[in-house]
Amino acid sequence: MKSGLLTCLVFLAALTNAQSPPSSGVASEWDIRKLLDSLDLQTQHVKPIIDQVKPETWLAKGAPKAYVTQWTTAQAELKYLLSSSDALSKQPERLPLALDTYFRMQALESTLSSVTEGIRKYQNPALADLMQSVVSENSSNADKLRQYVQDLAAQKEEEFRIADREAQRCRESLMKQPAAPTKAVRK
Repeated sequence: MKSGLLTCLVFLAALTNAQSPPSSGVASEWDIRKLLDSLDLQTQHVKPIIDQVKPETWLAKGAPKAYVTQWTTAQAELKYLLSSSDALSKQPERLPLALDTYFRMQALESTLSSVTEGIRKYQNPALADLMQSVVSENSSNADKLRQYVQDLAAQKEEEFRIADREAQRCRESLMKQPAAPTKAVRK
C-alpha cells in the first residue's frame, strides 16, 4: 500500500509542479514577453501626456474636483500597470499575474477615457486627441493580452482537470488494495 500511495503522491507532485510547455492555444513565453515589451512601450508614451495635464487649473473653469482625483488615479494606475507587466514578464505562466496586468490595463484605459474628456473640455483638444490616439494604439496589445489570459485560464483549468482525474484514479487504486494484515495483540 505504501508504494501505491508513494507513486500517486510523486505523480501528483510532479504534475502540479511541472511547468508544462504551452499547448497550441497558449502563446509562447517569447511571444508574451514581446507583447509585454510592446505594452510597456505604449504605456510609456502615455506618461509624458499625463504629465502635461493640469487638472487643478480646470477647477477655475468650472471642472469638477473629480478630475483631479482621476488624474492622480491615472498616474498611479500607470505605475501599477508597469509593475504588474514586469512581474508577468518574469513569470508568464502565472494566471494571477496575467489577470492583474489585464485588469490594470483596463483600469488605466477607463480612467484615461474620463481624463481625456476633461482635457478636451478644460485644457486642450489637441492634447486630448493625442491621448486618445496613444490609448487607441495600445488596443491591439489589449486584445492580445485578453486572448492570452483566456488561453492561459483554459490551459490551467485543463491541468487542474487532469490532476483531479489522476488523484481520483490514485484514490480508487488505494481503496482497492487489500488492507495490511494486523498483528494480533496478546494479552
